[in-house]
This record gives sequence, structure tokens and C-alpha cells, in this order.
Amino acid sequence: MKIKDAVVLVTGSNRGLGLALARASLAAGARRVYAGARDPATLANLLREGAGRVTPLTLDVSDEQSLARAAAEAPDVTLLFNNAGVLASFGVLSSTPQEIARDFAVNCFALLAATQAFLPALERAGANGGAAVVNVLSVVSLASMPGLGGYSASKAAAYSLTQALRTDLAKKQISVHAALPGAIDTDMVRAMDMPKTSPESVAQGIISGLERGESEIFPDPMSRELFALWQTDPKQLQRQLGQSV
Repeated sequence: MKIKDAVVLVTGSNRGLGLALARASLAAGARRVYAGARDPATLANLLREGAGRVTPLTLDVSDEQSLARAAAEAPDVTLLFNNAGVLASFGVLSSTPQEIARDFAVNCFALLAATQAFLPALERAGANGGAAVVNVLSVVSLASMPGLGGYSASKAAAYSLTQALRTDLAKKQISVHAALPGAIDTDMVRAMDMPKTSPESVAQGIISGLERGESEIFPDPMSRELFALWQTDPKQLQRQLGQSV
């Protein structure tokens, strides 16, 4: 999947990795970028930078009606970045059921709902040469970080959904990719004392992996290191993540 001339939609594009993915898509030659955010006023800078190639979308991925309206406004999407996410829960015993449910609602179920909402557009693109979905997950999809146990579980569930979607959508000429970054220097984990990669670098790594056709994209040094450990000894990755927070 090449970004040049693609029609890209990025959920949660008002800050952090979503904003970086929108900017990287523009730089890679996307014909149009639909920028999804709950409050389009937060997209003002991106609109100026896009010079007519950015279309704002009022989009709350956890709201079925919002998804339906956005899908009607973006009927020509060829590449969907399911980026919107939250970190509402931490340890599974210290978090409330509502906090854990919030992580699953946004990080897992809304990812599926967004894919379903934009599927008609993606199917049209698939029939005309190909389309793609990139689900932004986390390296903790592979093994839980206990201090982020609820979040880790929601991302692991989203990874399983990604694998299911990959099989189903391949028949429609829609490729499905899992992006599994490590810690990113955004508001979500800024307070955590660990090495982090800039969102700009991670976004570029995701796009490069997509254009290489990688099903699983590990876009930064931390994720590549942890994936290599997981391939060798999954239990050791569990132990290492267990000491991280």
C-alpha cells in the first residue's frame, strides 16, 4: 500500500501519534487526509498545514451515530488508520470495572466499529486496486505490562480482532496491518519513567512498514527489541514487562 495519492482517514488526529500520522501522510503524498477528532476546532493547525488536502471530521469512535455521519462524509477512503485510543485503567486489581470497560470500549470495540463503518468505502477502493486498514495497537498486545493490565488486555483483544479482520478482508482486497509501537512520548504516558520515541518517528516507522507490506509493524527501537525477545522467549518478555512499571 502506497501513501502517495491515497485517501487517508486518521481517527484521533488532533494530537500525539494521530496528528503525527496525519502529517506524515501528507508528507508522503496523500491526496486527501480526513482528520477525525471529537472537537474539529483542535485541528486548526493541521488544516493550515494541509493547504486544502485536509478535511476535518467530527468523530467520536465510541459513538455509533458519529461514525455513521463521518462515513457518509468520507465515502472515498482508501486507507484507514484506527489510531484513537485511551489509557483509562492501570493495574487490573486497582482499577475499577468502569475504567477497564472504558479501555475495551475505545481500544477494542470502537476499533471494530470504525472498521465496519468505513468498510463500504474500503470495499470500493479494494475493488479498484486495493485498500488498507492499520490498527494502532501496542507492543503490550503481545504480553501484559501488569501496571497497565487493563490497557494491555484491551490491546491484546484488539490484536486478536486485527488477525480476524485480516482473514475476512483479504477476500475484499483490503490488507489489514497491526502497528505495535513501544512507549511513545505523548501525553498518555509522559509521566512514566521509561525510554520513549517521538510520535513523529513512530508515525514514519508505521508508514514505512505499511509501504513495505508488513502485516505486523514494529516502528521503533523498543518495539523491535521486545518483539525479538518475544520471538525467542515469550515468558521472558512477560517477566521483563512485569518489572517495567
